Amino acid sequence: MTTTPTATAPPEAPPLRRTRRSKETVLAWGFLAPSIVVFALFLAYPLGRTVYLSMHGNDIIGRPSRFVGFSHFAEMASPEFGQVLLTTLLFTLGTVVPGVAGALAIVLLLEGVIRGQRLLRGAFALPFAFSVASASVIFVVFYSSGNSVLNGILYRVGLSQVPWLTSQEMALWSVCITTVWMNLGYGVLVLAAGIGSIPKEINEAARIDGATGVRLARDVTVPMLGPQLFFLIVISTINALQGFGQIHILTRGGPSGSTTTLVYSIFEEAFAYSTSDFGRASAQALVLLLVVLVCTAIQFGSIERKVHYA
Repeated sequence: MTTTPTATAPPEAPPLRRTRRSKETVLAWGFLAPSIVVFALFLAYPLGRTVYLSMHGNDIIGRPSRFVGFSHFAEMASPEFGQVLLTTLLFTLGTVVPGVAGALAIVLLLEGVIRGQRLLRGAFALPFAFSVASASVIFVVFYSSGNSVLNGILYRVGLSQVPWLTSQEMALWSVCITTVWMNLGYGVLVLAAGIGSIPKEINEAARIDGATGVRLARDVTVPMLGPQLFFLIVISTINALQGFGQIHILTRGGPSGSTTTLVYSIFEEAFAYSTSDFGRASAQALVLLLVVLVCTAIQFGSIERKVHYA
């Protein structure tokens, strides 16, 4: 007669080991607690509150008064909000593309400079030290009608004056120029650090093979800068989608809404003109969050796979 083996229960852990594991668990949660509290206070709660406000109407001082469901989101299916999204897209493209391309061009040109390279990099990175308010006030002087700096230069060379901030055709691009100038220094710093991390042996081997000038930059330097370029594109896109200060100081969303981006529209709904329409503003804020997430996901899906990590 054969007997089937029976499964034996695993031996219980000694009490000392169980006590040690319990202490380690408590210690781990103790280290995680500050981060969890900060996450809950500054991310989870604001996001939940925004969702709640987006589904409620409010009284004259902004307090939630009635449940309206998705009506605030339905109101966005209008030509006015479509124009806001288009302006946001143009502003993002008008700042990210020239900003990243300009920083890359400057860093590549400085790479061929033998003397004073650090000084020139510092000079180009100087705009990064300016706050948004300071840089915007400087460009107000440049752009202002009448005896402005830029129009004075145009007058000296015999050209007609340009309504930089008062024309619907020029206002958005004027704000884009200001934003590119403000962010150019950060791009130069990031890409200069990337070039400094490229092993010298790679450049020397490429030069031995006959790669110089444009060919060296195109086939060696730029591909090796892939991680830095990818990081700069993602960060610049997020910053452009959230840009507010320069728009508020230079144009206040005008003229005729030509520089009203999604962030500035949120500000107008919630705080400008004493409207306190936090429901509509919260709904638009959720749309902004969705736009940022979609843009970031697209960039990670289409650009990151082409990045070469050494």
